[in-house]
Amino acid sequence: MTSPVYIQIHNQIKQDVENGKWRVGERIPAERELAELFNVSRMTLRQAIQTLVDDGILERHVGSGTFVANRKVQEKMSGVTSFTDLMLAAGKVPSSKTISYHLMTPSQSEIERLQLDGSKKVLRMERIRYGSNVPICYEVTAVPADLIEGFSKEEVTTSLYKALEEKAGLHPRRAIQTVSAMSASEKIAEYLHVKRGEALLRLRQISYLQDGRPFEYTHTQYVGDRFEFVLEK
Repeated sequence: MTSPVYIQIHNQIKQDVENGKWRVGERIPAERELAELFNVSRMTLRQAIQTLVDDGILERHVGSGTFVANRKVQEKMSGVTSFTDLMLAAGKVPSSKTISYHLMTPSQSEIERLQLDGSKKVLRMERIRYGSNVPICYEVTAVPADLIEGFSKEEVTTSLYKALEEKAGLHPRRAIQTVSAMSASEKIAEYLHVKRGEALLRLRQISYLQDGRPFEYTHTQYVGDRFEFVLEK
């Protein structure tokens, strides 16, 4: 099955960055130029660019354009905990609103981070996560489709970790996490009930099972004044 066009563009630009076509900190061509180069609509091109921004490969500078992202200082955070458990521990009622839920061909970034071969599918879902009805974050998650075969949509979207443990005996054990700052886009601002341009915390996370297999690749945008990370050294 052929990958969606925006995924193909994502893969090509990612490869170009890795091959040094554009250096770290260098501005890539404007969306109009890239849309003409790939012979696609601006909307399709913008979707591809957004996936690269979400993956931390590119970054947008308001009024200046899109640039190859700088490497950032990384701090390891200890342990792996589901959003549901975090909210319960904080005395809040967890809930989610699913924006999209589809089986798809993985992007090159998802193939690498989830250690998939090209024939595998992923479940990609977009959710808004709430604590006692207050939007806390916007989340995009990719999970190997064969890992959740036989799971209901409700089980997966309500608490993936709980479903894995109770239905498959699979236990999340650790995660690699990268945190950076970003500004809320118009779309995300609407989802999270904040102003466009408001500061957000962006988390990219690869989560692993007890046997070492990566099972989840997530990029999440948190409202800065509603969530904080605690680092253990």
